[in-house]
Amino acid sequence: MRLKHMLIAGVVAGLTGVGVAQADLDDADLRAGERLANTCLGCHAVEGLRNAYPSYRVPKIGGQTAEYLFNSLRAYRDGTRSHPTMEAQSRHLSEQEMRDLSAFFAQEQ
Repeated sequence: MRLKHMLIAGVVAGLTGVGVAQADLDDADLRAGERLANTCLGCHAVEGLRNAYPSYRVPKIGGQTAEYLFNSLRAYRDGTRSHPTMEAQSRHLSEQEMRDLSAFFAQEQ
């Protein structure tokens, strides 16, 4: 099963130009991710939350794939995906911290 996931991640990375190998997420620390997630949970753990201005829906991210979450955080941090709050939140994160957060949220429902 792991090989299948690695192959899929490789195909997605090749098609999008963005990706992270499954092996890169295998060293994620769920406890560290849980500690780092306290800031994120204020918005992303509330079903149906909307930001006041500008008005937009805040997605509940628990249960997303770790690869998707990692790639999103990296894109916000690197400025290739735009959202002022997420850019500010991700700017200080290391690659390891992004792996930890992504793994934590991927196992949350």
